Parts: sequence; structure tokens; C-alpha cells
Amino acid sequence: MKQPTITLVQVGNTHRLEQILPKALKGVSVQWIPPQLIGVEDLRNRRLLFAVGMDAFGPDPSFYLLVRRLRQHPNCLAGCAAGLVVDGCGELYTKQAAQTLVMAANLAGCAFPGKPLVEGTGSLYNQHILANQLGITWEETYFLRVRELAQRVAAFTPPRFDHPRLLMIHASDNARSNTVWLGRQVLQHLPKRFSFQEVSLQNGTIQDCRGCSYRACRHMARQNTCFYSGPLSQEIIPAINACDVMLFLCPNYNDAVSANIMALFNRLTNLLHQHELYEKYLFGIVVSGYSGSDLVAQQLLGAMCFNKTAQLPPQFCLMETAHESGSAQKKAGIQEDILRFASHIESAVLRRTSA
Repeated sequence: MKQPTITLVQVGNTHRLEQILPKALKGVSVQWIPPQLIGVEDLRNRRLLFAVGMDAFGPDPSFYLLVRRLRQHPNCLAGCAAGLVVDGCGELYTKQAAQTLVMAANLAGCAFPGKPLVEGTGSLYNQHILANQLGITWEETYFLRVRELAQRVAAFTPPRFDHPRLLMIHASDNARSNTVWLGRQVLQHLPKRFSFQEVSLQNGTIQDCRGCSYRACRHMARQNTCFYSGPLSQEIIPAINACDVMLFLCPNYNDAVSANIMALFNRLTNLLHQHELYEKYLFGIVVSGYSGSDLVAQQLLGAMCFNKTAQLPPQFCLMETAHESGSAQKKAGIQEDILRFASHIESAVLRRTSA
């Protein structure tokens, strides 16, 4: 069966990117479009590859124009799925640029498969672990990863489920939390074909990763446990393995997720040694007392999609502003937001039945 055409959207350039893209995309049907056509030309229902070239000081102005155009045109990428290559001349700013662009594209309706980012820092040192495992050079590893990403994006088809199993994960005070209230409201508006499980990480049930060696972590994972054992091995990893959809509830703590959620991110490497998350959907609800929900949402997608392999459905995150306990319930339009997000989850993951 013929694979779909990859639509290449490139902003900025580097000598290395100029060399690697034609080789990595050889044999793939590629259509190049200038980024200024975002929001003008109909790009819906395509397979996209974003390529970003940047110098040691970060992306050039064309990158920010692209991000702005995506923000200005909601749904301009409806039905699209994409991957992202970011090539830098220094050791900084590549991941920051990737999170910013993926967030903007996702809000514009674009889905991303698990691990949608291939980044090349100036030294390519970020390729060294995989290169050692494969027994090839850093440059060869980088090339193979770009090629593999393009092939995955071209073939990507999000799974659909007859009876999705949704796992809601939080670390909040159930009685006072605006975020938990929102999550439970969303669950109430999902159809009966969904089943639900709620896991709380409150009260220090998750200790942070101790930084075991790769070999030690893999050894423990093969025994379905971890150095710390406890609730992570006994309850949380089995719950993540069993679910089809993860819904993370993330109140904003100093423009970041809470300590227990962060500890879970760090400990999930243990799970990935046994079971990757490519077939699982990632959704989030972020509540900020003042501002900064986008920063927390980017942290969530960076941890769970870029690193932990979960796939990112379009418009994956509900972001609200509420401070005092119960204030989310009084916010104008909140019920419409809840209904819209529940409907969005349903349409993203539920297999349609014939009439």
C-alpha cells in the first residue's frame, strides 16, 4: 500500500540539516511548503514533518512567525499528524523550541506519535547512548533516527477503542482541588463505553528516581519492580499498563507540575524497559492560580510524549485559571469547556460503531 506524502515545513537551516534531510527522506514522497502558507493553504489531514534549523543563539525569526501563525489559526492542522526535527549549532534551546512548536501545532489540531522529536545538538552528544547501543557513530545514529521518524509519521494511524480504559492520575487534595473537580466532571460526561480508574500520588507515595544505572534499572524492570518497589511497582505501573488513555491532572506549582507528578515522570523509565506507551493517549488538565498553564502543558507533553512515548492527540490539554478552592466551578463558561473537552476525548479515542 502506498504511503501518504510527507509535507515538509522547514524554518531556518543549518549545514547539517541541509545534508541530512534529503538522505533521510530518500524514497519517501515529499511535498515542501513554505511556512508562511500555514493558515492560508488547506493543510488538513496531512502527514507533516517540521524541520527547524537554528544557530547557537536559538531559532531565527521565521520560527516565531510560524508559531504565531499556528496560534492565530486554530484547527488549521485538523486531521494532521506530525514529527519534528530540530537541528542546532549549540547545546541549548533545541528542546525549548521543540516544545513551543509542538504545543502551538497541537492547539491547531495536529496529533503527534510517541517520541515525535529528533533533535541534534551542536556536538550530537545527545545521540551517544543510542549510538553506543547500536555500535555506530553519532552522525549515523542521528540520520537513522530522522529517517525512522519520517517513516513512522507517514504510517501513523491513531488507534481507536471500543471500550477505552481511562486512567486519571493526580497528586492533589481531593476535597479542595479545582483540578480534581474538573477531572471528575470530565469523566462524568464521557459515554458509558469508557471505564475509569483514578490514582492519587499524594502523601509521598512516589519517591523520586535514585538514578540507578541503565543496566540496574533494566534488571529491576524485568522483575516488574524498581529499587524502591512500593506503590509504583504494585499499583501505578500496572494501572498504566492496563489503560488506553492517561489523563494527568496538573495544578500549576511555580510554573511546573507538582513534585509527586515529576517523581512519577522520572520513575517511568523503569516501565519503558518492559512496555512502551506508543498505543496510549495522553491528555491533561492544567489549572493555574494566576498564569502559566502553557508552561505546565509543555512540561507534560515533553515528559510523556517526547520522552515516555505516549501519543499526543490534537488539543490534548484543557487549561483553566482558578485560584481559591471551588473557584473553577464558578468560572463563566466552565461547563461548556468541560463538555467540549469530554467530547474531544470521546472523538479522539472511541471507535465509531455502525448505525
